[in-house]
Amino acid sequence: MKNGKRPTRKQKEAIKHSGLSPDKWLVSKADQDHLLLVHRETGTTKLIYS
Repeated sequence: MKNGKRPTRKQKEAIKHSGLSPDKWLVSKADQDHLLLVHRETGTTKLIYS
């Protein structure tokens, strides 16, 4: 799996909208319709649709 990157402003808004804290999540893969997130501390992944 790729290393996570810091989310952009638009990605942070999408993460907040899904009920997650943008400070705790990194973006591993970003497509137009979804984001693959990796938790900074635990390494768990989540897929959210934006």
